[in-house]
Amino acid sequence: MCRVLEVSRSGYYRWVKRKPSQRQLDNQRLDVEIREIYDGSKGRYGSPKITQELRDRGRRVGKNRVARRMRKAGLRSKIRRKYRVTTDSKHHFAVSPNVLERNFTAQAPDKVWVSDITYLATRTGWLYLTVIIDLFSRMVVGWALSSSLSHEMVVVALKRAIRRRRPGKGLIFHSDRGVQYACNDFREELDKHEFIQSMSRKGDCWDNAVAESFFNVLKTELVYHERYEEHQDTLHSIFEYIEVFYNRQRRHSTLGYLCPAEYEKQKVKLCA
Repeated sequence: MCRVLEVSRSGYYRWVKRKPSQRQLDNQRLDVEIREIYDGSKGRYGSPKITQELRDRGRRVGKNRVARRMRKAGLRSKIRRKYRVTTDSKHHFAVSPNVLERNFTAQAPDKVWVSDITYLATRTGWLYLTVIIDLFSRMVVGWALSSSLSHEMVVVALKRAIRRRRPGKGLIFHSDRGVQYACNDFREELDKHEFIQSMSRKGDCWDNAVAESFFNVLKTELVYHERYEEHQDTLHSIFEYIEVFYNRQRRHSTLGYLCPAEYEKQKVKLCA
């Protein structure tokens, strides 16, 4: 080998016995930390979120270096797929005005909630997931999983959110024009708590972009990589993603790379 590469025998042995440099040792430690964070997120984090996690741990590291180390290790965040719109707005119920008007910000928790429904495929048939998100922190404050695309699951999600958060009067509740949100039973629940209903314009998914974005993330980070058998294992998977990972661990670029729970904790403490 030395003859072919035109390297002296003594030079080869010096190379073999040479100790790794400080930079090499640091890269080795960094690679271990990157792998730990990547595996902890179940492959959902790319280099920006991993960089932020490392910095929070006290690591002085640049995002370009993290990206290089991830490429070398063959690590990449899960590939995103497009979200399919599934709204059924062909019904005889009245439609509420668009109060939100694409203002996807809130000055405090429980002032504006947005909601939507999506489909999940299982071996035994479709399941339907309703989520309610607080615009202040992007936290999922209520959700429900059902085998029926009826209004009851939306009412259940709303009741759970109210029980969990206890919002005051005047909360704006925004959704699409789906029959589940426009029906009398759901509106009665909103009226009982003196909430203000807001609905997207017809066929305009951008009017409910935050909820649409959540489902895109949910599916690309979780659903597309799972094979659900039935309701119970789907419920367990969704619970782990929303309540354990998304609300309490997943970093959001729109929240300064904090998770929703930490963002609320910090912001509410500052305002107190």
